[in-house]
Amino acid sequence: MCRIIDDIRMGRKPMRRRAATRRGGFIGVISDTHGLLRPEALVALDGAELIVHAGDVGSQAVLDELGRLAPVVAVRGNNDRGAWADALPETTAITIAGARVYVIHEVKRLRIDSANEGLAAVVFGHSHRPGVERREGVLFLNPGSAGPRRFSLPVTVARLYLRSGAVDAEIVPLDLAP
Repeated sequence: MCRIIDDIRMGRKPMRRRAATRRGGFIGVISDTHGLLRPEALVALDGAELIVHAGDVGSQAVLDELGRLAPVVAVRGNNDRGAWADALPETTAITIAGARVYVIHEVKRLRIDSANEGLAAVVFGHSHRPGVERREGVLFLNPGSAGPRRFSLPVTVARLYLRSGAVDAEIVPLDLAP
């Protein structure tokens, strides 16, 4: 199931028009919280025009808390279960400032040709491994995991920037208290 959400008008507070195309705004990207929304993640995402959660949310409470910062677009991860999770799509495509961004939890389940579909970016999670990579002109962004630490992987979120038709991203390591 794929929904196109144009300009992110979802019935909640509308996306502020300065968007991530002007004046340094950004889209906050988070994944694999597994029910744990760290205060450090909230700090890193504060000021986002929109927050994208790439699945394995863990609970509706995580989405509600993120929604206090900015409108939220989320997809269901392989560990998301229950009535609240059933309401989340498996994938979604959003248009932000003219750029199409596709969101899916597991990139290996991507069944479209991202370049031919005219996507600017593909956002995904699942592996808990943060990464930014370009493939055939499309930005692939995994924000890593902001939830419970897995193995020796870092705890991270990401910021997605859309400026003058260009798409870029940065991984933001969370400064966790010892």
